[in-house]
Amino acid sequence: MSKIAIVTDSTSFLPSDLVKKHNITVTPQVLIWDEETLQDGVDIQPSEFYTRLKNSKTMPSTSQVSPNVMQSTFQGLVDKGYEVVGIFVSSKLSGTLQSAAQGKEQMGTAGEKVTLVDSYATSMSLGLIALAAARAAENGANSKDTVAIAEKAKQNSGLFFAVDTLEFLHRGGRIGGAQRFIGSALNLKPILALKEGKVEGVERIRTKSKAHDRVLELIAEQVTGKPNICLATLHANAGEEAKALLDRTAQQVKAVETIFAEVSPVVGTHAGPGTVGLAYSFDV
Repeated sequence: MSKIAIVTDSTSFLPSDLVKKHNITVTPQVLIWDEETLQDGVDIQPSEFYTRLKNSKTMPSTSQVSPNVMQSTFQGLVDKGYEVVGIFVSSKLSGTLQSAAQGKEQMGTAGEKVTLVDSYATSMSLGLIALAAARAAENGANSKDTVAIAEKAKQNSGLFFAVDTLEFLHRGGRIGGAQRFIGSALNLKPILALKEGKVEGVERIRTKSKAHDRVLELIAEQVTGKPNICLATLHANAGEEAKALLDRTAQQVKAVETIFAEVSPVVGTHAGPGTVGLAYSFDV
């Protein structure tokens, strides 16, 4: 029986206990701040990131995992006898998948052991897809079937999130269809979603609490009545609000699994402090 290794990137920011339990390999994205180059979630953690962001006169920028890091990661796993399924942040948000493809190509014939999946997702929406694939591999799925599970999970997952401001998404060039909300009244809180791999505006709500209520409603519309519902938070320095939203939503939709997770510093750079949302997945 072939051994399957799941590789993803740090925008998924899966909790470390799940990464370890399911033997998932995470390639770190890159945060560039002043003269420092920091590995996402390795050299800088969310708590450090938001403290520094609050006090910094400069803003960080981000860069995707390099092709050389991808090659080294893939080759190390292939050398251990694994076939690799790499599941990465949406190609419409990042060049990470392109780096993975270049890393695979650099491996020569050994690259035939690597299959790449464009998740069309990020944060824990990506995390849930990677988790589904890892669990399938644990249960004996071969490479082809593991990829099929990942593709199925893509169709049965998504996320909605509320941001305090569109400033960070706009500055980072990740605003997509939410561009139409730019210039709206400052007291309106945008609710955004990932649609076809891009950030799209859903609607604007007058207060933060009502925006979180609306996220719950939108999630419920997607998952109510579905089997094996899993919910995961994504939050940027807003843990208490995210946990409250997770608990309320899980109770309403009868989720069978909940995961409390943050967004990585790289994602936080684009989403901005105060972001709260939920990713979901279900079976068919």
